[in-house]
Amino acid sequence: MEKTTHFGFETIAESEKAEKVAGVFHSVAGRYDLMNDVMSAGLHRLWKRFAVEQSGVREGGRVLDIAGGSGDMSRLFAERVGGGEVWLTDINSSMLTVGRDRLLDQGRVPFAVQCDGEKLPFPANYFDCVCVAFGLRNMTRKESALKEMYRGLRPGGRVLVLEFSRVTPPLRPLYDLYSFKLLPLMGKLIADDEASYRYLAESIRVHPSQEELKAMMERAGFERVDYFNLSAGVVALHKGVKL
Repeated sequence: MEKTTHFGFETIAESEKAEKVAGVFHSVAGRYDLMNDVMSAGLHRLWKRFAVEQSGVREGGRVLDIAGGSGDMSRLFAERVGGGEVWLTDINSSMLTVGRDRLLDQGRVPFAVQCDGEKLPFPANYFDCVCVAFGLRNMTRKESALKEMYRGLRPGGRVLVLEFSRVTPPLRPLYDLYSFKLLPLMGKLIADDEASYRYLAESIRVHPSQEELKAMMERAGFERVDYFNLSAGVVALHKGVKL
């Protein structure tokens, strides 16, 4: 019997998830950044900048940006590594095209590769930093993706996982109201796509908690795993090291 997984609150066969997630991001690609600014009141830019500051990468470093979408993280990393390498990757062609074109418009010549985060086409022990921002929860086999991140890192390299997480308990009723009432409405009005933003809210709720994700990263081989709660746990940044 085929294994099952979550697509929001729906339980589906693992073989179906990638196609369903692809449909979501093909739909929202054109308005992805606008919706991010509206949904987070611009805070996503501060979360991403904080993550890059925690990366430890320097001039000449090599960075892999998994599920990099519209290129926000790749741009910030490129500012830090200068003449190094930043690889923008995404499984979704619509999102990757948006990110690649945006970097080109900013005068950068990006390394852009369409690939599956669970099966990375890169050599082992190559990158100084591997990052996934708001993409891990959409992957079918998160454990496989974390193991691939571990494989791609050089010894001493750092992994960063920036993702929506569990908010502090006093804020949960208000956050639920925002997530399940206001967020789909904004999706309908701004992106003409209510269903995709309902999926977003649901996918956050079934994603592993801060401690659960920390344990998953440790099982994948990472050491010194820790996390920062940002904006009262709306988002968490997990980091770990390959020794």
